[in-house]
Amino acid sequence: MTQHLAFLALGLGNGAVYAALGLALVMTFKSSGVVNFATGAVALYAAYTFAFLRHGELLIPIPGFPSTIDLGGDLAVAPAMIISVVISAVLGVILYLAVFRQMRTAPVLAKAVASIGLMLVIQALIALRVGADTPTVGPIFAPKPVEIGSSAVPADRLWLAVVIVGIAVCAGLVLRYTRFGVATEAAAESEKGALVTGLSPDRIAISNWALSSATAGIGGIVIAPIVPLNPVAYTMFIVPALAAALVGNFASIAVTVGAGLLIGMLQSEATNLQSTWDWLPQAGVAEAVPLVLIVGFLLIRGQPLPGRGAVIRQYMGRSPRPRRLTLSVLIGVIIGLGALLTTSGSLRLAVIATMIFGVIALSQVVVTGYAGQVSLAQLTLAGVGAYSLSRFSSDLGVPFPISPLLAACAAMVVGVLVGLPALRVRGLPLMVATLALAVFLEAFWFRNPTFNGGMQGAPIEPPTLFGLDLGIGAGQGYPRLAFGIVCLATIVIVAGGVAWLRRSRLGASMLAVRANERSAAATGINVGVVKLAAFAIASFIAGLGGALLAYQQTLATAGSFTVFAGIGLFAIFYVAGVTSISGALLAGVLAPGGILYFASDRYLAFGDYYMLVSGILLVLTVVTNPDGLAGLLHRWMSRRTSAPTAPVIGTDHSEPTLAPRPDAPARSGTAEVILSVEAMTVRYGTVRAVDDVGFDVRSGEIVGLIGPNGAGKTTLIDAVGGFVRSDGRVVLAGTELSGPPHRRSRAGLGRTFQDLELYDELSVAENVLAGMTGSDASETCDAVLRLLDIHGFADTAAADLSQGQRQLVSVARVLARRPAVALLDEPAAGLDSAESRWLGDRLRAARESGVTMLLVDHDMDLVFDICDRVVVLDLGRVIASGTPAEIRSDPRVVSAYLGSPAHDERDGAPTPPANEEVPT
Repeated sequence: MTQHLAFLALGLGNGAVYAALGLALVMTFKSSGVVNFATGAVALYAAYTFAFLRHGELLIPIPGFPSTIDLGGDLAVAPAMIISVVISAVLGVILYLAVFRQMRTAPVLAKAVASIGLMLVIQALIALRVGADTPTVGPIFAPKPVEIGSSAVPADRLWLAVVIVGIAVCAGLVLRYTRFGVATEAAAESEKGALVTGLSPDRIAISNWALSSATAGIGGIVIAPIVPLNPVAYTMFIVPALAAALVGNFASIAVTVGAGLLIGMLQSEATNLQSTWDWLPQAGVAEAVPLVLIVGFLLIRGQPLPGRGAVIRQYMGRSPRPRRLTLSVLIGVIIGLGALLTTSGSLRLAVIATMIFGVIALSQVVVTGYAGQVSLAQLTLAGVGAYSLSRFSSDLGVPFPISPLLAACAAMVVGVLVGLPALRVRGLPLMVATLALAVFLEAFWFRNPTFNGGMQGAPIEPPTLFGLDLGIGAGQGYPRLAFGIVCLATIVIVAGGVAWLRRSRLGASMLAVRANERSAAATGINVGVVKLAAFAIASFIAGLGGALLAYQQTLATAGSFTVFAGIGLFAIFYVAGVTSISGALLAGVLAPGGILYFASDRYLAFGDYYMLVSGILLVLTVVTNPDGLAGLLHRWMSRRTSAPTAPVIGTDHSEPTLAPRPDAPARSGTAEVILSVEAMTVRYGTVRAVDDVGFDVRSGEIVGLIGPNGAGKTTLIDAVGGFVRSDGRVVLAGTELSGPPHRRSRAGLGRTFQDLELYDELSVAENVLAGMTGSDASETCDAVLRLLDIHGFADTAAADLSQGQRQLVSVARVLARRPAVALLDEPAAGLDSAESRWLGDRLRAARESGVTMLLVDHDMDLVFDICDRVVVLDLGRVIASGTPAEIRSDPRVVSAYLGSPAHDERDGAPTPPANEEVPT
């Protein structure tokens, strides 16, 4: 028992570092909304600075200057630590001012990707300036052993934990009880509010970045005597630190620090058990601790869909729809063959590497560019394909091409496991989970001699087909043309498949999920299935790329698939353009070993600076051009094509109609009830946002749902659509609805959203077609666009439309599915009175095609003009229900909402503000 306690105590050293970095992450996030992946790199820089100062030298990280400056004598611990911490604080301020100040309004995910670029920059600078000259670091605390039973633990581990806990206590007290802490919380809650009250968000952020970077620096310094200085290892401390910060929800300092210490202790005990219990794997158990913690925590805390007001807005650049595929494929084949036939030796090898990394980049296009799931594990999944190929080809004797296909399937299985957290989380947490899994797989599989050939790598059987040698060869004929043709055929087939995917219904569903998960679910898209499909397809492609890389190297080696190399490759993919096929092909050219790398290294001796430049370009791309280099080309080409002039809304006075629903009942005065809401109740804690609401909607009716702000109208719509937990029953056409929103949508329940929630990167037509099935989808889409007089905008991106035009697109998206009942949440918001009356005429025409509607709107002229009946909510309860005439004169409605009796249909009460909030 004492041995286990001793190992737990030993883990306090690493745990203290994780806690310090986690604390720094929380402080940075609270002040500026940045999850700073470069925190570990800041700790690395501080550790190296401290080590050189102890040897009497000052590290200069700027290329072109001497690597170090001689200070004339060694520095003691205290001055060396103070100087290193101050330098770390200055570095944090520089990072904020140079990068993140310009990104204050950017999405959290974009800021995180930019911080990855900074991590690469700092790590590359240190590797360039220090090289193999790694100084030793003497002890900071006396390593006098502390007896724990029959075991002894160095006291410095305990002192490390005490120091970090002390810093955490001080930080917590400052943030909780000082004016600075109150100002930080205020700025984090509302930047505009802080400005109004005289606070400077910039000054607050600068102070917090200085403090958080100093904290990270302390963590790097105190661990330096225990863990030998290594640029990659220190940078990867960010993974357990992120796990600790996630457990603390990037808010709680105490929970974050406690989780960091616990992770370090559990990792130390895992190492002990790994050597004690023979049945445990000989590697990777310690790396599994943060992974299990991250995945478990995310699955418990996550939700299948983001809540109302919690939709993640992320702009990754537009994903253009491929055109003229046959011509593009033919041109690609000609260029590829020409490059292979006209080159030899190292240059041909660079051409082959370009093709292989282009395949892996295409996997990133599918999972990130199409589905919006940022994965840092694509090179790791390629490694799964490579090592699986060794098993299938060398150990089991499976012939080519079956063996690489089976290897890709193995990568696909692992990729689906990687994507499982995506069922309940999205955005940044998912990216953290993929990074943790990459770290685990590298340690557990790639570097585990039990599972592969050890340091020599796992052997790969050369590919042959019908007696033809398709391998890369050796000696004078290296690399052989036959292997280059195999790589060319693979990338052409994969690129064609990815292009077909972009044009398919599944591809449109992926883009819809990327843009807005709530809206995608409302159109009948199963968000979870689409995410897993994206991970499966992308992982299969990455596995193929890994198999080709293994064939090229004739071995599967861990060094080719390291986590840090994967992050660097992600940077290249993002810079080239992660949303398009052309971006993936360009990424192959830019990748390490590719054509550009070969040329720059051969003629400019630029290879050593490749990672540094990649990091800088990643930061610049995220800040200035999320579309990447390929996006610049797409925009240049689009400017050469003149767009057709779109008509003005409301000028089309024709009467286009939709084909009626096959099951649409005829309208009559005694129409049957098609939607019944019974005893609907929604609770937020002790508050009842919707309280025992019930009403019926008959077939062919337009029923209005009105009430003051905070009455619970949108919450009721969310409950009926399945977007919030509720009590009560929803019955549609005699069938009780339950389950997630996409099931209710497929049952015939459509809806729009108060904040529209369009797919901004998609065109109007793609917005309408997303989630639609059937051979007549295109015809229905065209009919709906003509019905609402927006057919001229069919090829226009939704982001480029006016507010009124966007409102009509949201209505068109619902009507195109020809739902049994359409729930319209403020469709007239943003329209003037003439456009609103015109919209009313179009909604009447849609009713004639068999679409029944429940209409929420603050435009009383529209509601009273087109609705057959009106239901009035106030404070979550129904206070009146009847015809428009009855509602206009009902004293309860006048008192609660209208304000004064209305005398005719065009003389209603003033329209209250359109924004509605969930009551709290």
